[in-house]
Amino acid sequence: MSTSEEIPPWLREQLARYEQLQQNLQAIVAQKQQVDLESSDIDRAIEELKKASESDAVYKSAGNLLVKSKKDVLLKELEEKKELAGTRSAVLTKQEQRVRENLKELETKINDAVKSRTNPNPGVPSPGQRIS
Repeated sequence: MSTSEEIPPWLREQLARYEQLQQNLQAIVAQKQQVDLESSDIDRAIEELKKASESDAVYKSAGNLLVKSKKDVLLKELEEKKELAGTRSAVLTKQEQRVRENLKELETKINDAVKSRTNPNPGVPSPGQRIS
């Protein structure tokens, strides 16, 4: 590659930023999947707990131990956990949307920069290039 075809520093920075945004997106999606799985587990636990009668012995996990508890106390704790998981999921969804938008904008900038570098006549659009 000759020096005239080298990637300029600002474009390298944009490419590095694009890669970083992709990694952020992957992390956000993984966190959201984990929160959604947790929420699903909580829903199943609530469903099972509601089937139990008031006289049934119920237990909650405390590390490696199971501790006897009361049905109504556990239901309240699970409902709070479910609400928190819902809030976390909503926040992660917004973050995911924002990162996806940033990726799309950056991808457009990078593509436009590459097209302008490969077009020998800057005033004439290259084949397939959009005219704004």
